[in-house]
Amino acid sequence: MGSILLRFVAAAAVLLAAGAAVGSRLGSTFAGNGTSVPAHPYVVAPASTTPSAPRSTPESPPPATRPASRATAVPTTGTGAFTAAAAAGEVRGTAGRLHRYRVTVEDGTGQDPVEVAAIIDAVLGDPRGWTAGGRIRLQLVPGDAPADFTVLLATARTSEAICATGGLRTEGYSSCRLPGRVVLNLSRWLTAVPNYGATLDEYRQYLVNHEVGHQLGQGHEACPGRGQPAPVMQQQTYGLDGCVANAWPYIGGRRYSGRAVK
Repeated sequence: MGSILLRFVAAAAVLLAAGAAVGSRLGSTFAGNGTSVPAHPYVVAPASTTPSAPRSTPESPPPATRPASRATAVPTTGTGAFTAAAAAGEVRGTAGRLHRYRVTVEDGTGQDPVEVAAIIDAVLGDPRGWTAGGRIRLQLVPGDAPADFTVLLATARTSEAICATGGLRTEGYSSCRLPGRVVLNLSRWLTAVPNYGATLDEYRQYLVNHEVGHQLGQGHEACPGRGQPAPVMQQQTYGLDGCVANAWPYIGGRRYSGRAVK
């Protein structure tokens, strides 16, 4: 009888220890390798907040393509200093004025300037991009070379501050364009927006083409109709208004646009 009692007590102790271990994990954030890490103030759910600026609500929005519950580490502040990509690209496009641009990334974002520049160069060199009309050429140049404009990838706080110098209110959520500067919000770059209905890569393509489109003189456009592709100059970050996501200014070799809006 004594040995049975001792075995019962030992089993109960094991069960209590396992329960405590599980309970301690419930208050932690789990990393991708299955280990738990303490909650971090810079860990946010993808696109967990939206700005209070006026926005349109899409009709029957397409389903989100990224799990809203999966956290992505996004620094909301950086050093305020930028590092230019030591990279150069081919001239994109066959005719028209040549626009040279450099790419810079805010220090403290964890993003490699050369990798970011390669993504942007690929987007702007795509045959569906701004060079397709034969009126514009684009070329990535190193940071120490003359450039017509600069693409900056900045944290929410820094991008908000930069955009505010031109009187633009982003609330740390959206991106903007100022004369000679295309400012991309790091949070949007890393997490896109909810209910976009396309991949993160496609949202990045839209983001680059939309803001560079402003630099090239393009204004905002409206969704032409439910179920149709959204014009690249539509403010897709704030909603699709019944359109479907589209990252490109040219579709089927023809310029695709919507009604001009403010």
